Amino acid sequence: MHVLVLGAGVVGVTSAWYLHQQGHQVTVVDRQSQSGLETSYANGGQISVSHAEPWANPSAPVKVLKWLFQPDAPLLFRPRLDPYQWRWALSFLTQCTSAKAAHNIRQMVNLGTYSRDCLQELRRDVGIEYDHLEKGILHFYTNPAEFDAAMEPARIMRELGCDRQVIDAEQAVQIEPALQPVRHRIAGATYTADDESGDARAFTQALAKRCEEAGVTFVYGTEVLDFDRAGDRILGVQVVNEGKHQILRADSYVLSLGSFSAILARKLGLFLNIYPAKGYSITVPVKNPDAAFNVSLTDDEYKLVYSRLGDRIRVAGTAELNGYTRDLNYTRCRAIVRRSAELMPEAAYWDKSEFWTGLRPATPSNVPYIGKSHFANLYLNTGHGTLGWTHSCGSAAALADIVAGRKPEVDFTFSGL
Repeated sequence: MHVLVLGAGVVGVTSAWYLHQQGHQVTVVDRQSQSGLETSYANGGQISVSHAEPWANPSAPVKVLKWLFQPDAPLLFRPRLDPYQWRWALSFLTQCTSAKAAHNIRQMVNLGTYSRDCLQELRRDVGIEYDHLEKGILHFYTNPAEFDAAMEPARIMRELGCDRQVIDAEQAVQIEPALQPVRHRIAGATYTADDESGDARAFTQALAKRCEEAGVTFVYGTEVLDFDRAGDRILGVQVVNEGKHQILRADSYVLSLGSFSAILARKLGLFLNIYPAKGYSITVPVKNPDAAFNVSLTDDEYKLVYSRLGDRIRVAGTAELNGYTRDLNYTRCRAIVRRSAELMPEAAYWDKSEFWTGLRPATPSNVPYIGKSHFANLYLNTGHGTLGWTHSCGSAAALADIVAGRKPEVDFTFSGL
């Protein structure tokens, strides 16, 4: 069967890989000049099963109200005359109960654990290099209230098989000596030894190359505009390349266009509750290797993640719900630099930070859309929010099973829109 994958980010490329492994002819379409140039370009770099607590949780509404007029807030909602933004926000509020948060944690831990296993198997089989480290992820807290609030989600994750251990400041420093200068400020921490980190763009582009070598076709510089359809089947996708309009046809189609999936789906009458959560990152050269961390870190109070990528440091985080604009907000960029330099002043040349922003395709629950649509030959693999890198391999492996008519191996509620 010929499958056309729409999108060449980490989710689209992994989808292409697993579909090809199942014996399908695969074509990938993307508007960029190569793979991994949008949300996968400079994300936080974590393969983080332990980062499974959804934004929508019982404490979120009060925090969002507090942050509403704080320009450098970890989660910033900028109201717009956009009915999709408000529908997303109202849905977000409905997900903020303890019961729904626990359900969503289960979904994300199950998918994350499966996906991490798939990534490790793929890495062994294919031998891709992407500055990955298998040293775990350490969540540290400088606010005692935030640490206390993390206990229940951590307990739920442990029950689900994610070994997120609660530790004290002394143990945190033993695991990551780079935290020694701020040991007196750490209220507590959690550590998940099985989590990893690595450069998502390097992985995506290396896997795309392996896909091409195996026979997958990539059509770059091509924007998807609309679908041709008849009844409950997709007949083709309307695209434009260098000003020329054409229709690309296949037997089946996979929608993996990140935040833009929702816009394209609406042309088919499908409502995907995905809204762009603009995230920021800085990439900085290491200054003092002895002062720089090796264990990937999460600063939960400020919603920042830290990954060591060879001789570079990546710090990413915050979310801004402000439409599809990708303009840099330098207030938010400087807030990341300020917090990072405050914690680890000698680790990097913080004044040489490279700023980046990307649109994370967020659902109100943080749970992605994976599976069938109402159209017989259209499949979904989108809406992964901040965990696209973490969930990419597992999502793609499960989707390939669904396309083949098999039940995926992971316990997860798959889409059937």
